Amino acid sequence: MDNAILQLFPLDRRDFWRQTASCQENVQEIRLRAGRPVVIHKDGREVFLTEEGLFTDNLRLAHLAEQEELEGLLQHICHYSIYAFEEELRQGYITVSGGHRVGVSGQAVPGAGGQLHTIKNIAFINIRIAHQVRGAGDTVLPRLYREGGLKSTLILSPPGCGKTTLLRDLIRQISDGNRFGPGMTVGVVDERSEIAGSFCGRPQNDVGMRTDVLDACPKALGMMMLLRAMSPQVICIDELGSREELEALKCAAACGCRILATAHGESVEDAGRRFGEGQAALRQLFQTFLLMGKEDGKCVVKKIVG
Repeated sequence: MDNAILQLFPLDRRDFWRQTASCQENVQEIRLRAGRPVVIHKDGREVFLTEEGLFTDNLRLAHLAEQEELEGLLQHICHYSIYAFEEELRQGYITVSGGHRVGVSGQAVPGAGGQLHTIKNIAFINIRIAHQVRGAGDTVLPRLYREGGLKSTLILSPPGCGKTTLLRDLIRQISDGNRFGPGMTVGVVDERSEIAGSFCGRPQNDVGMRTDVLDACPKALGMMMLLRAMSPQVICIDELGSREELEALKCAAACGCRILATAHGESVEDAGRRFGEGQAALRQLFQTFLLMGKEDGKCVVKKIVG
């Protein structure tokens, strides 16, 4: 498997991680904290690892991660040249082959002008396992089109309800074309490398044959760059979070682009208050709203407005 997570770990620790890697499709996160139990988020619940690397629900049998273990893991992920990854560490995460994301936390080192220089003495690592769910957008795709034309759409969701997974599959289907509309040129600003999971600039996830990705770039700046350089028909971002980003989306819409975005929120009214724009202003930009949540522990689209 190209994105086998066993390759993330040093050779001398792979036997320990072998069972976790064998269940990769069911694992969402691997959390290591110095001096604390290793926690695996698997099938929507937490499990621990024994000293032999086997799954257990018994906290007393849980393996405690050692500081040296975290340091060895980080060195391996950075190809034993942490200085070469200073820019990524400054952002708090490293995206690796396969689209997996390794988040880090520890002691922040301030830089000039109030900026963060880097993070040292890393004592917390969170490996987020990339999963591409093909067909995640099948049920909602018909509602995104009107007479063969794509409608600008905002996906609203509380954290952890699958909005990025849904966004990724919609991008793929819009880019490749589907039975509701022809393929379109899609521009993705992937500020946190979560949509395309790019590694060295190349998407590790399938985001479609007509998709151009600007990786690790601030969203507001990236949207303007894509508009000038790549002539997208559709602009896509994950986690719309500021007035500046919203203004950039308005500019893209004024240039004739369709918009596909996600944001935190439980309703259109909630999202309108969050941006200080009001529901009416959002409805001028977006024609369709997908409201996500969880039912019986599963991520679902609970309501479609528009």
